[in-house]
Amino acid sequence: MATEPTSPVLVLGATGGQGGAVLRALRDSGRAVRALVRDPDAPAAARLAASGVQLAAGGFTDRAALTGAMAGAAAAFALTTPFESGVDAEVVQGRAILGAAADARLPHLVFASVAGATSGSGVPHFESKAVVERELAGGDVPYTIVAPTYFFDNALGGEADIRAGVLTLPLPADRRLQQLDRNDLGRFVAAVLATPERYVGARIEIAGDEPTPAQMAAALAAALKRPVRHEEVPMAAIGNPDMSAMWSFLRGEGYQVDISALHRDHPEVGWTSFATWADRAFGGGTR
Repeated sequence: MATEPTSPVLVLGATGGQGGAVLRALRDSGRAVRALVRDPDAPAAARLAASGVQLAAGGFTDRAALTGAMAGAAAAFALTTPFESGVDAEVVQGRAILGAAADARLPHLVFASVAGATSGSGVPHFESKAVVERELAGGDVPYTIVAPTYFFDNALGGEADIRAGVLTLPLPADRRLQQLDRNDLGRFVAAVLATPERYVGARIEIAGDEPTPAQMAAALAAALKRPVRHEEVPMAAIGNPDMSAMWSFLRGEGYQVDISALHRDHPEVGWTSFATWADRAFGGGTR
């Protein structure tokens, strides 16, 4: 289906972390944006509308609403999530999105998966994304898969502990953890959508930095201007089976992004270090 040069990019999850970062990056690059929202009257959605973003109402499993939202769009950024209803529901979301993209004859779908999803990790929420990836690759919709690693922002789940001087992670102090700033994900997706023909059919794993927990604690201490120490959480203390599997993967094979090659090939992203992010999040610094 042909689209006009000013056709919008549809962003799913536009009021969340990943979708919000993509939306901001697209707007910064001058693209028109349409956001899929559950409730157009919700405060976050209303703020998007007030800023000039088109709104489309619907959920991730509503194929008809998704098809309507994709109609006339130049492309879409989509993600799925297992954290509300589980990994089986995530596959249902993915199938609805892929079906809608086919129904709407969407010119390009950028799907956000996770690094390591195709490695046979056994992590439930990696494997569910792998199912969606396989079905996307086997369909007729032009696509690009972006596969981010662990996000810097995940540290904010332990913000109170960090501010009290302790960074807790189920990793040894010297184990590197590949990570990413959500804003870098947004800029990467915007770059893909600026020249989509370069990326059709590609699967790209992305990371911005790979600090150890000891280095993370040092960066947080520098940002806070007070001591922060790393404390290794015992694996036995992780009650959620999905999270336990993920941390077992990260303690073992882990992510395998070739960070130097990625950054060399995509300098336009800017690539934020963990220390820069920590200063911004905890020390009041800016990019």
